[in-house]
Order: sequence, then structure tokens, then C-alpha cells
Amino acid sequence: MSLLKKSLLIALLILAADQALKIWIKTHMTLDDSISIIGNRAFIRFTENPGMAFGIELGFFGNAGKLLLTLFRVVFIGVLVWFTWKQIHRKAATGLVLGLSVLCAGALGNLIDCLFYGVLFSASTYTQVAQLLPPEGGYAMLGFGKVVDMFYFPVIQTTYPSWFPFNAGERFVFFRPIFNMADTAITCSVFYLLIFQRSFFLERTKTE
Repeated sequence: MSLLKKSLLIALLILAADQALKIWIKTHMTLDDSISIIGNRAFIRFTENPGMAFGIELGFFGNAGKLLLTLFRVVFIGVLVWFTWKQIHRKAATGLVLGLSVLCAGALGNLIDCLFYGVLFSASTYTQVAQLLPPEGGYAMLGFGKVVDMFYFPVIQTTYPSWFPFNAGERFVFFRPIFNMADTAITCSVFYLLIFQRSFFLERTKTE
């Protein structure tokens, strides 16, 4: 199998899995609904993120901030896909190309949510499950959709000690972020590329 086909295959598999899970959750769960996977340590918990990673928004720009964020994602992914394509044609290291392909798939997965979910789905609420292709139309305009998140791993749960000056005795969760498969692909690919970048360079040098 050629490097191009491998790149496309791994990207399509990640993208398909990411979107299939998100669509199922949107059409079967209400906001903040959760399903336990491993006791109280791992959950599928439905939330929606209107901004970037960790819920960061450009709120001071209003709707223009959301549009600006979506346009930034489009440009970033366009540059990333172009760069990956260039690496394939210059016969770069297989590990580098596949790592970039995973990164592209993750970024594209979240972009699809931003671009199309507001048009394709009715609003998810704490009491109402979203409907796919509702007759009355979606909950937002094109480019103003929210990213679906679902993985929640409160691995370490404890309480603040009695001597703690604030919130003493209250429950404390060590890892709070809720993320999705696309976020996982982005994070893993970035760490992978950073860790093995030297070996990719050496492989390229030996090939030349």
C-alpha cells in the first residue's frame, strides 16, 4: 500500500469513528447525561464546547469571535493538509506522514462540528435529546456549531484538607477536562511528532 493510501486510510478511520460517536451521543443523550464505563473513574459524559480546547472562547468579540475561530480552524487545517501532502510527495519518513495524518483527522473532526452541527441538529438541552435534520432547522448558522465532547476521566477524586484556606472539605477532582476522540488524536499526534522528530530527520537523511 502506498504512503498516500496509508495516510488517507488512517485519517478516514479516525474521522469516521469520531463522527459516528458524536452523532450517536447527540441523538441519544441529553446535556450532562453520563454513562459509567469503569465505576466512578471513567465516563461517557455529554457536553458541548462552543470554543477551543478547554472551552476557551473569544467572547469579547461576540458572534464575530466564534466566526473568527472557525475561519482560523479552516485556514489552519488547509495549511496542515497542504504540508502533509508535500511530505508525501517528497517521500518523507512514514512515521512523520502518518503522525501528520492523525493530526489532520483530529483537527478536521472538530471543524466538522463547528461548521455543520448547528445546521444539522436541533439544540441539545438538559431535558431534550437533539434531533438530526429537524424540520424547523438547526440550532445555529453554518460555522456556529458547538463541538461535542464526551470522555471524562476523574481518575483522582479526593477532598480539600481541613487546613486548606479555601473550600476545605469540598470534593476535588484532579482531572476535569471532558474531551472527544478528535482531541485525543490531536494530542497524541503532537506528542508523537515531538518525541520522534529527531528519528524522522535521521531517517530522511539516510534515505537521501
